[in-house]
Amino acid sequence: MNQGARDLTAVARAAGPLRKPVFSLALVPQNSKITALGRRTWNVLLHIAQSQGLEQESFRAALTDIVRGLDYNSGDMKIIKTHLRSMVSTLVEWQSPTSGEWQTWDVCGMLSHARLSKERGQVFVEWSYAVNMRHELLDPEIFAKLSLDVISQLGSHPAVALYEICSRYLGVGQTARKAWGWWRPVLLGRPDDERLQKLEYRIFKRDTLRPAIAEINALADIEIEMLEFKSGRFVADLQFTVRKKPAKTLVSQQRSAAEPVDVAVLASAQRLGIDHARVERLIDEFGEGAVTTGLEAVEKRAASAFPEPLRDPLRYLKSVLPGHAVEQEQLAQEKGQAASEAAMPAALPPAEKLVQWEKKWLTGRIERIVQEIGALPAPRQAELIEELREHLQRRNAHPAVIQRLAAKGWTHGMVRHEMVSFYAAAVYGEHWDKPTDRDLLVIATE
Repeated sequence: MNQGARDLTAVARAAGPLRKPVFSLALVPQNSKITALGRRTWNVLLHIAQSQGLEQESFRAALTDIVRGLDYNSGDMKIIKTHLRSMVSTLVEWQSPTSGEWQTWDVCGMLSHARLSKERGQVFVEWSYAVNMRHELLDPEIFAKLSLDVISQLGSHPAVALYEICSRYLGVGQTARKAWGWWRPVLLGRPDDERLQKLEYRIFKRDTLRPAIAEINALADIEIEMLEFKSGRFVADLQFTVRKKPAKTLVSQQRSAAEPVDVAVLASAQRLGIDHARVERLIDEFGEGAVTTGLEAVEKRAASAFPEPLRDPLRYLKSVLPGHAVEQEQLAQEKGQAASEAAMPAALPPAEKLVQWEKKWLTGRIERIVQEIGALPAPRQAELIEELREHLQRRNAHPAVIQRLAAKGWTHGMVRHEMVSFYAAAVYGEHWDKPTDRDLLVIATE
């Protein structure tokens, strides 16, 4: 890296929180979707650009200061190229969440141009902003002060977008009151097309609002609550109350400098043959944590080749994601309730409590494995049944169990536990039914 590039990086690292202009909080894309990773990457670019100053026409930084988790000498570079291409081509309407706070209407791309270059073995990114937005983006008069560390912990676009908007109103105590249809494209990061306009409020509340609120309250430095306002029998408007979270309950380390956006989950998916665009949609649906642990399960399953080689990693990932999403929700609750604790309590709980926690964990573990087996194609399940039958015969199991397996299948009450143990031991190892201390802590915090 040359001296100038090192100086620019040092300036970026020393800068404070991101000063995000109010008109960039409620982005409404016009022609394509904005993902959580794409939004976080744009935030880091803006943070670096603000630190480099208004006198710059374009901005430049090492790619390692913008994203991490890529193999820069492999096909992983396709991922960052896709994101940069999307930021240049995605048209957005810039609007403030407060009516009348921004006096002009603008539409342009998130970036004006982007360039990748390689110098002395290191990749650099150059980018610029549209002329009509450049000054307001780099030296805003009205802005929200955002922690990029908090944003890095939020796993879905609705959570990131809602956190940014609510942070703007921390001093006021509540956001502007808006029709729920206004929140829909802003939080989903999708054009408000005919299909999206048909989305019912109850579905939007269940799948988008509630998970985003729970994620923010568990991981962010603020606490929010949603207020609903009805017109007749139906919800018409939404508003959010905002308050600062007590310092003793904060989870994040509150770093002020921009950290690179971790795209390792996308790189991992691509190496498994799963298109990173499909993975980003799953991240917005289930959260980044669930997808990350889900991909780890896919890698283990692919390595085991049992009961057969894994032919469709994406389908397998989709089958295990619901269980991993539940686990991540529990981990978020753990962080929210035990944020100030760095480790397990010194005093162990009574033995009977440990037994109860282990039983509850094992029940959930078994149910997830049952779902995993059930997601296998029917021919594969038939092969698995035959392998289990041979295993039971070699073990001299009771004839009634073998008969039930042949007549009723592996889901029969006398057989199910045998199938679960047989399958789980082959795929996850002989200790598949033993929880870790972290597993027990998640159960304890419930």
